Amino acid sequence: MPKENSQRASVLQHVSQNVRRLRQAAQLSQSALSELSGVSRRMLVAIEAGEKNVSLSTLDRVAEALNVAFSDLIQAPGSPDPSRINEVAWTGAIAGSKAVLLAKAVACREVELWEWTLQPGETYFSQADAEGWNEQLYVFDGCLTLVIDDQVLTFSAGEFYMYASDRPHAYRNDGERAVRFIRNVVI
Repeated sequence: MPKENSQRASVLQHVSQNVRRLRQAAQLSQSALSELSGVSRRMLVAIEAGEKNVSLSTLDRVAEALNVAFSDLIQAPGSPDPSRINEVAWTGAIAGSKAVLLAKAVACREVELWEWTLQPGETYFSQADAEGWNEQLYVFDGCLTLVIDDQVLTFSAGEFYMYASDRPHAYRNDGERAVRFIRNVVI
């Protein structure tokens, strides 16, 4: 089984376990959850059995009916870092088409989406943000160096990181080619 298919299979197991656990914690029968979510009981039975490749919109409806976040349904049970998801949530009919939910953060006011490019030797210094602010970074080309206080971290293309940005931090390109990354500021 290709890696993407095995990743998707593990997510189906997570969804199966999480839907059953959350439904039972809410003291709902499958019929009651079906009525609340608008998802057929037959579909819920298949989801809880791990037999059904379910759509994202169906999972959204189930999550809303259970009063939980979408990510709570697909995250591995017992995950040590609840903000880091890194699970394939969708695969397409054509090999290589996929959606991966990387991380989550609670936003009180807004989320800003930024695309950054740093040329070799460039550094951006940032003062500490307000308490409760977080940043999510995803590098899609090159290698990014992130400095938080005295801690130096490096991330290559395809890697991501989330951190509390209420400390001084800097983005740096120590490489020989441009680094491009996405930055979400979660306020």
